[in-house]
Amino acid sequence: MDTGILILRLLVGLLVAGHGVQKISPYLGGKGLEGGTEEFRADGFRGGALTALAAGGGQIGSGLLLAAGLLTPFAATGVIGVMTVALTVKWRHGLWVQNDGYEYPLVLIGTAAALAATGPGAWSLDAALSLTPYPLWWAALVLVAGLGSGLLTRLVLHRTAAPAIAER
Repeated sequence: MDTGILILRLLVGLLVAGHGVQKISPYLGGKGLEGGTEEFRADGFRGGALTALAAGGGQIGSGLLLAAGLLTPFAATGVIGVMTVALTVKWRHGLWVQNDGYEYPLVLIGTAAALAATGPGAWSLDAALSLTPYPLWWAALVLVAGLGSGLLTRLVLHRTAAPAIAER
């Protein structure tokens, strides 16, 4: 079981961190901070470069913590938060990723929640530092805090569409 959890943590954590690197730099196929800023603006968010830096930094930090199995509940909360924002952006396209839907963010949210429920496993920094096991109620707290922070971010930073002017 510990090997499976390690593989899952590494896969999801490093993918989330890599996605954050793309938001703020030209590495891993990213378009740099300018590209990340434009992506957020195109998706209807305000805040410019600061929003892209916060999102990219949050993805890098939470992804690396999750991969390392360090402070796993907080790492999972961060992953769930940033992926909830992504889910809200893709919601209008439906579930399936081939239609630019929210399938992928939903899988990452579910995986992070599952890791919060199972714990990081024996091959983790949490275990090495004797921080585990985390009580199961942490998983519910992680899910609520992650979803709540993502939805709050969407509410605060997303511009509302200007009302359409009726043609006469």
